[in-house]
Amino acid sequence: MPSHQPILRPAFPCGLSRREAIWEMGAGFAGLALSALLERDGFFARHAAGSTPLANPLAPRAPHQAVPVKSVIFLLMNGAPSHVDTFDPKPTLEKYAGQTIPAEMKFINSGGRAMGKLTPACRPFKACGQSGIPISDFFPKMREHADKMAVIRSCHTDTHAHGSALVQMNTGKPLIGRPSLGSWVVYGLGTENQDMPGYVVLLDKRGGPIGGQPNWSSGFMPASFQGTLFRPVGNPILDLAVPADLGRDGQRRQLDLLAALNDEHMRSRPGGTELAARAASYELAYRMQAEAPAAVDLGEETAATLEAYGVNQEPTAEFGRNCLIARRLVERGVRFVQLYSGGGHLEETWDAHESVEKNHGRHAGETDQPIAALLTDLEQRGLLDSTLVVWGGEFGRMPFSEGEGKPGRNHNPYGFSMWMAGGGVKGGTIYGATDELGFAAVENRVHVHDLHATILALLGLDHTRLTYFHQGRDDRLTDVYGRVISEIVA
Repeated sequence: MPSHQPILRPAFPCGLSRREAIWEMGAGFAGLALSALLERDGFFARHAAGSTPLANPLAPRAPHQAVPVKSVIFLLMNGAPSHVDTFDPKPTLEKYAGQTIPAEMKFINSGGRAMGKLTPACRPFKACGQSGIPISDFFPKMREHADKMAVIRSCHTDTHAHGSALVQMNTGKPLIGRPSLGSWVVYGLGTENQDMPGYVVLLDKRGGPIGGQPNWSSGFMPASFQGTLFRPVGNPILDLAVPADLGRDGQRRQLDLLAALNDEHMRSRPGGTELAARAASYELAYRMQAEAPAAVDLGEETAATLEAYGVNQEPTAEFGRNCLIARRLVERGVRFVQLYSGGGHLEETWDAHESVEKNHGRHAGETDQPIAALLTDLEQRGLLDSTLVVWGGEFGRMPFSEGEGKPGRNHNPYGFSMWMAGGGVKGGTIYGATDELGFAAVENRVHVHDLHATILALLGLDHTRLTYFHQGRDDRLTDVYGRVISEIVA
């Protein structure tokens, strides 16, 4: 009699039968070939959500929620200011000054540097404004604006190295290759002035931040969203003048011919963004020839304004000029402006390893008056409600000295302070706290993702909805987490 038992077929370790394994291999290799052909044809670029280049990527777009804030000025103190010497006073450090580090702090990563004694703030604090926010003597001018500020004392980040921490503060992660905050903002909102870049970066004349261009890169987004560098001294934008032997009409004919050739090239190779972004940059540069010179011409400002920003005196001339240019840019509809204080490395930045008093005295002296003037100017012109101002570095500094008898401080990613002011911010607010020594954030901890989520929210953007399709997933600035600090939102 025929057997009714099931036929047992040999199986591979993966659980597939021989026939199934052969079928999977054949179909799999065919699928790889098909994927390559489709990619070359631009199929995935045309159909992936969020990756199709916009006809005009900088065109203004409505936020997820209607808000008054239109622009951001991010004041990045490159090198990391000491929170316990600026915006986070610690009386306990006075009490235990000169004593050894508590046992519970022995686990910290000192980056190979010496760990000295507990060290109090090198300058006194003063309760400022009606809110009574304590601000150090490093910032006598900024003190006048305490009631505009929301000081966040519980920031923390994931790395103690300048390069990776700067990249994380700018892009959300400590690894290069991701779009920066400014790129995400312009991607989400476009920009109001089509004759100017949507995202402008002003570096310190002493050099750029460690890591360089990835700090303002558009990462995996189209290059149209990357930051545009303005020079920190002299003419901020070179080569804007129309060549005398060409003229405006001749230049227009050249660009029209180039556009036609580029369009023909892109039609046969859809999906690429670099060429489209470069073609758009040519058109933007053409339009900027009329708009940009006026935007950076400080000769249009009154003598009183130049004096307020400290443009014609040292040590405030450079940063004062950049702050004034930032105001002129947001006044003209530029969406995101980032200013760097400090350039290069070590004492040329806020990286106070040798002496906090000497280092911060120098850099605060360069920036205090210009930042205070910027806040005053924005308010007087009715721009503060529509402009968010952000101040901070990539991390903080330790509550102890770096070695015996050395008045500097090492890096501290575990707790530091930042502040926001302007549109949408609840002024006169202190949020979060570090421990009694200022070592780590312990109350209402704020990660970099939370900072970014809050900045986007103040611009009317929901960080969970602002996504870009990349490598098979909807990616976002805040990755898979991030919380809006609603307590500082007005």
